Amino acid sequence: MSFVIMQYTEKEIPDVLDFERRLREEEDVWGWEIDDNYIRDVEASFRDGRFENALSLLAYEDGKVIGRIDAVLLPSHFDGSVKAYLDWICVLQSCRHRGAAQALLAALRERLKTLGVDTLIALTAANEEAQRFYKSVPDSIMRDVGIWIDIK
Repeated sequence: MSFVIMQYTEKEIPDVLDFERRLREEEDVWGWEIDDNYIRDVEASFRDGRFENALSLLAYEDGKVIGRIDAVLLPSHFDGSVKAYLDWICVLQSCRHRGAAQALLAALRERLKTLGVDTLIALTAANEEAQRFYKSVPDSIMRDVGIWIDIK
């Protein structure tokens, strides 16, 4: 299947909000609401310098977003490297298993390569479908254990 992969910019917010709403219609597991605060925060993120290392790509099919991948660059003084963290990848349930997630990941990897990033780090979601996807990613290995630490 052929998908159009585009960088997510402020101009695509309406398309992404439509995608988010369709996600929730198909699966009610997301844990946050698409309300005015959410929309305001997303819009503000495109004008906030703290997000300059964020990179998001969208998969379009027939003019609609069917998938999204989000990552952030992690420059470190530890060893002078720049790695990337895969924050999120999701495809509409009705569009899964047709190659959109693989296309998004391949496009992200190419973009990261041009930016001099050599490692993409991901925490894997606990659900079985996500686990199967991550285990099928070429040139990857499961290692280390992720930990989430709340900053309060």
